[in-house]
Order: sequence, then structure tokens, then C-alpha cells
Amino acid sequence: MQQLEEKLITQDEGTPATGLKVVWREFKKDKLALASLIVLVGIIAVTFVWAFMINKEELMQISLYDEFAEPGTNGFILGADQGGSDVLGQLIIGARNSLTIAIAITVITGVLGVAIGLAAGYFGGIVDAIIMRVMDFYMTLPTLMIIIVFVTIIPKYNVVTFVLIMSAFLWIGTARLIRSKVLSEGNRDYVNASKTMGTGNFAIMFKGILPNISSLLIVELTLNFAGNVGIETGLSFLGFGLPPDVPSLGTLVGAASNPVVLENNWWVWFPASMLILILMLAINYVGQALRRAADSKQRLG
Repeated sequence: MQQLEEKLITQDEGTPATGLKVVWREFKKDKLALASLIVLVGIIAVTFVWAFMINKEELMQISLYDEFAEPGTNGFILGADQGGSDVLGQLIIGARNSLTIAIAITVITGVLGVAIGLAAGYFGGIVDAIIMRVMDFYMTLPTLMIIIVFVTIIPKYNVVTFVLIMSAFLWIGTARLIRSKVLSEGNRDYVNASKTMGTGNFAIMFKGILPNISSLLIVELTLNFAGNVGIETGLSFLGFGLPPDVPSLGTLVGAASNPVVLENNWWVWFPASMLILILMLAINYVGQALRRAADSKQRLG
């Protein structure tokens, strides 16, 4: 049915559209989404490549002589912070760290959410009831406060610990979405036919149902990625994110909590703020294009 629908959509072009062709056509119709995709890929590529060329230990060395050096002075393109550290270098390392954490959290929560959502929606009955009660309990918890408590009480936590703490509470949304979609997919003819032929449950779930909801999953993970970047930077801004010696976009923006720095040393926090804004807008426009591509009724072409 899905292939037939795609053929009907593109019969005027003479060739059947695959999933990637539908997505690419949607991006071509939306120039802003295409530009956002190029910007997003460019930022990620440049950040990760450039970060490998920066010596973190040398970057974070304190130099009181260069305290709050203005942009363009003493070799600092974007100036220096209160410790005399290069803001540009911290911006690159911080963006790499924030993006890496967001990607790791998105992958871990995506795997957990898909596995748990598939099990709940496919098996139903007592399995679904138990899983749903667990998710309902998680939904009642003040997640942000609990994350802050864990970050506070765990001694010498690092990036891996931070990712695991975040992932332990952020898989619920994906699991609920996948469960609701699997419940509707479970009544389709291809699922019933597979069961009649004796196909195993795991084969039906991962080779039958999962590919049919992959477009929805891609959209969900894309939007979760944006949310995870925001959560990490927000917690780091409040002082409950990464350790103080690990640069991130949130710690750079956190310098603006000092009124003197906010007013007189804008170069410390402004570049990180602009980068966060650009990332959020780019991911949002890319996510909207993917969402339209996943829903034939919303497609532009």
C-alpha cells in the first residue's frame, strides 16, 4: 500500500518515488528547509573537524594578562573570557560537546523508546498495562529537578554520567509515540498475514512494523535532537550540566548571569547564544520538512 501510494504521488514524473526521493523533493520545494539542512550539516562538520585541532588543556589555561581581551586583540578573534581563554576555541569545543551529548542522548533514548514502545504496542495485554503504568509513573515525576539532584549528589561526574542520567528520563515521549503507532499498525493485513504464516514476533516487529513507521521515527528523533541540545545547554547555564572544566554552549552563555559581563563583555556570551539560536532554527525547519514528507496530506509537492 505504501509503495502504491508513492507511485500515485509521482505518476506524473514517470518514476516511482522512494522514501528518500520524497524527502529530497520536499526539501527542494522548501528552500528555507534546504538552507537549514545545509547550515546544520555544515556546522556539525566544521565543529567536529575543527575541535580535533584544538588542544583543550592549552585552551583552558588561565592567563590573567588576557582577561576579557576584546575581539581582534592579542590574537583572539572572538576575544577572551574572564580567565583569558580564547572564546572561539571554547565555542568550537563547547559546540562539539553539546552536539555530541545531544546525539548520544537522542540515540540512547531512541533505542529505548522504540524497543519499549514496540513491545507495549505489539504484545498488548498485561505487557502493555505494566509498561504503561511505569511510563505513567515517570510522567508524574519532576524530571528536571531529579536530574539536577543526581548531578549534584554524584561525585566527580563526567560527560558519560551526564548522558546516562539524562537518557534515563527522556525516553518516555518516544516510547508513547511508538506504542500508539504500533497499536494501529498491529491491525493491518500484513501483520495478520505474517502471524498466520508463522513469522516470529521479533521479525514482525523489527522487519515488518518498524520499517513502516520509520518516517515518523525520523521526525521524532530530529525534534528530540533539538530538544536535547536545549536541555543540555539550559542545565549547563544553570550550573547543573557539564563539569566546570568542560566547555559547552551552556557554560559560555552562563557567563551572561554576571551583570557586568552581560553589559560590558558581550563577546563572551553572544557568539554561543547566536550559535544556539541558529542550531535551534535549523533543526526546527529540517524537522518540519521531514514531518511533511512523512505525511502525504501536508506535502508541498
